[in-house]
Amino acid sequence: MSAPLHFMTIAELAKGIAARTVSPVELTKALIARVAALDGMTHAFIEVTADLALAQAKKAEAEVMAGISRGPLHGVPVGLKDIIDLKGVRTTAHSHQLIDNWAGDDAFVTQKLKAAGAVILGKLATHEFAMGGPSFDLPFPPARNPWNLAHFTGGSSSGSGAAVAAGYVPAALGTDTGGSIRLPAAFCGIVGMKPTYGLVSRRGVLPLSQSLDHIGPMTWTVEDNALLMKVLAGHDRLDPASADRPDPTPEALLGAGVKGLRVGFVPSLGAQAEATDEVQSAVAGVATMLADLGATVEEVTLPPLADFAACGMMILLSEAFAIHEPNIQARPELYGEILRDRLLLAGLIDASDYVQALRMRTELVAAVAKTMARFDIIVCAATATPAPVITEIPKFGLFSKPPLTIPFNVTGMPSLTMCCGFSASGLPLSVQIAGHAFGEATIYRAAQAYEAATVWRARRPALESAAPMSLAAE
Repeated sequence: MSAPLHFMTIAELAKGIAARTVSPVELTKALIARVAALDGMTHAFIEVTADLALAQAKKAEAEVMAGISRGPLHGVPVGLKDIIDLKGVRTTAHSHQLIDNWAGDDAFVTQKLKAAGAVILGKLATHEFAMGGPSFDLPFPPARNPWNLAHFTGGSSSGSGAAVAAGYVPAALGTDTGGSIRLPAAFCGIVGMKPTYGLVSRRGVLPLSQSLDHIGPMTWTVEDNALLMKVLAGHDRLDPASADRPDPTPEALLGAGVKGLRVGFVPSLGAQAEATDEVQSAVAGVATMLADLGATVEEVTLPPLADFAACGMMILLSEAFAIHEPNIQARPELYGEILRDRLLLAGLIDASDYVQALRMRTELVAAVAKTMARFDIIVCAATATPAPVITEIPKFGLFSKPPLTIPFNVTGMPSLTMCCGFSASGLPLSVQIAGHAFGEATIYRAAQAYEAATVWRARRPALESAAPMSLAAE
């Protein structure tokens, strides 16, 4: 084997399981043991569903031995962000509000994973209701970054990012309303895809902002991400936002290279998006590499981040408050301080603010579409800095320093983040690649070509050698 069992990719595991050199049962036992040994440092998991996982692994192994194949996820462990329903297991949203909320059915994506033969290893940490964090006054501690335990994972799919980077699971599902797949992927050095709005059903997933919410895959490699996306995508007639589109088959273009692709390089998203020199250099290096590989690269500008943030945050806060208004009025004490204060702020928004934000969204979508007409993909920074120290995240930093990812929630375009180097302190640096609606295949094509031409996937966090920490904030 080219890597330890816990660091093998989906693609590698699929080959080993099919060849009967990897046992789904032994794989699952090994990952459960790894979580037990190391997750006391990272807090990626809220709950390990060991009995369920082992039963699914035994079923998968018996099917494989009988010559039955359900595809590349057959017998492969996956984790779920804890706002995604798994029948018979709590969906807590990391909150006292839902501490006894037992799921009566599977989310649509959970059904898809089970049908593909995946092994559900457990529920992963999030920010409270995917918005309030990192918080230290919730039922569970916030996830820590496997590259440096003092640092932030990004939010809100924090446990998903940490679990994949730490080698607890080869894949996890996250959700993304303003960057909540892509930011943890960026800070944890993995691959995270926010697909086109409507490509993946959100049924059975706790909502935050219905017009901005997305669900998508988080993995170590681009190939794995494409394999998982193929399983997740599909029309759901019970989700009114679900797009009835043909199978995107994103893996079809993997290995095709980037020759002939038109790439728009966005060096800056405006004053609010000023990135460190390390980040700017790393992202510019991606553009240079794509050009060296045969793409046509041209610098372009998009509307400033401030415009996307004003629009997106107004929509997000308004819709989030509408969802949470009954509970914030009836039992505000069951929210953590961060989410409670953000929701109270959201309650000050009036209907005209929301309507104006929707109007602005239409204008921003049109402006980006005009730029995208000349390109197949655009490349820009995913974050302005490497992962910050977890105890230094300001309560309202989301508004003063908006995420560089939110433009593509506003537009609904697919967007992927991936590692493009490391800071001097050893933390991952990441790039963001966005494309046309339902253009996931082209994004994967470019991302895979870049990944194959670089060495970043050879480097992993060394949790086993991490010094024991006293985390006073906990």
